[in-house]
Amino acid sequence: MNIEFGAIEPYHVSQVWEFILQWYWIPLSILYLGVISTILIENRNPSKTVSWVMVIVFLPVIGLLLYYLFGQKFQKIRKFQRVNQHQADLLDREWKKLEPEMEQDLETIEAWIGSAHRVFTFLKNERLSSPSLRNQVKLLTNGEQKFPALLEAIRNARHSIHMEYYIFELDQIGLEVLNALEEKAKIGIKVRLIADSFGSPDLDKYLSNQKHSKIEFQPFLPVTFTSLANSNYRNHRKIAVIDGHIGFVGGINISDRYINSPAYENTGFWRDTSVMIEGEAVNMLQVNFWMAWNQTDGEPFMISREYLCPIPFKYPEQAAVSFTSSDPGSIGPFNMEAILLAISEAKDTIQLCTPYYIPSDELSTALQVAAASGVQVELMLPAESDSYFVQHASFSFLKPLLTRGVKVYLYKKGFMHAKTLCIDQKVAFIGTTNLDIRSFYINFEISAVISDLELCTQLSAAFENDKMESDLLTTAIWKSRSRWKRGVDSLCRLLAPLL
Repeated sequence: MNIEFGAIEPYHVSQVWEFILQWYWIPLSILYLGVISTILIENRNPSKTVSWVMVIVFLPVIGLLLYYLFGQKFQKIRKFQRVNQHQADLLDREWKKLEPEMEQDLETIEAWIGSAHRVFTFLKNERLSSPSLRNQVKLLTNGEQKFPALLEAIRNARHSIHMEYYIFELDQIGLEVLNALEEKAKIGIKVRLIADSFGSPDLDKYLSNQKHSKIEFQPFLPVTFTSLANSNYRNHRKIAVIDGHIGFVGGINISDRYINSPAYENTGFWRDTSVMIEGEAVNMLQVNFWMAWNQTDGEPFMISREYLCPIPFKYPEQAAVSFTSSDPGSIGPFNMEAILLAISEAKDTIQLCTPYYIPSDELSTALQVAAASGVQVELMLPAESDSYFVQHASFSFLKPLLTRGVKVYLYKKGFMHAKTLCIDQKVAFIGTTNLDIRSFYINFEISAVISDLELCTQLSAAFENDKMESDLLTTAIWKSRSRWKRGVDSLCRLLAPLL
């Protein structure tokens, strides 16, 4: 049989277009049902499930695109979980060796601070961090205190410098730090640097083109056109480890905006906090860097003695230090859980600073219960946020706190970027963890947990000083805000689990 292809007339374009307009809703409905079913099957947090369904339904097409980019549980999470398990297996033998000493240290911490020691026990039992007593700690307020200390440590480094930052800008302080790293690398000091690809695009581009640089640089989760969805998982940590026995952790990135001098007044006053740690606890900070390095394409390295602080260290028992950390592959929201445990042990005072307050139900309830039970609970937020949506969403969560007796202060001198918690001037959290869903469940975060009388006293005093630059928000003031603003608060709150 002869078939004449030319005899088969194709549809005219107009006919095809008419068919699409008439029946497009069928495949689109199937797609919508499939995506919504996937969200329900994943057994997400109910509030997050509702938020994503609303985004998809009320933002046609755009909602699907947002879900593709930021909502799915991609294979990347399973990779995080596999890497975490592999690294835990590698550390298991050394962890068991330290078990007797850790138990002894926990007994000492309990003698110092009573039941608040349970935070350190929790971190040890979850194998997040071993407790350590032989440390010295120094509170670093704002960039003008941190950067001189960091640069001095870098310039005095003898064998290794490990740094991991969310934002590393190529401005004045950024270039000063980068040049210091390059100088040390040229003389044979091992310099490894991780910078978040999304937070530090200029550094990523610059160092990727520096073929002769001696710095071993790795961008964390590079964002390309084919990996846009991975942009949801960010390394928000800011840590540095020098020679294995000096460590830095806190909210301060490498950027001029953190330097509050007349030369940088155009960036606005930036209020932040970090801590410098010297002693045995830095070993756990080193382990956290090593685990992050293994998530990159960097050449693997073993944590040999040259990268670790000797145990016992030269310092007498002075400051108890541990670390709470979590990432998308963690089996639980450890940063949030450690905070909840600390709050539950408070007897007198709770002082919290955060730039973003989008709490989980558990955190909101814990703060309200603590205040209602007689604990003085104080929360400090920036009066003006750097995010319109987060600012309004945060305000929507404040009324229940105010009603139950939590004192909320709005810092108006500049931007409050510190992420700190002080319990009864006995236990302090200083790190990168915001009080929001993203920090608890999505980002790579870390905070130092410290029990040291001098540091806790200084942190509490700094909070009192910041109150002088803040306005106390009352229930009456909150209610006096215009209906328009409160309406925007409520709308932004619907997206809170996604921010």
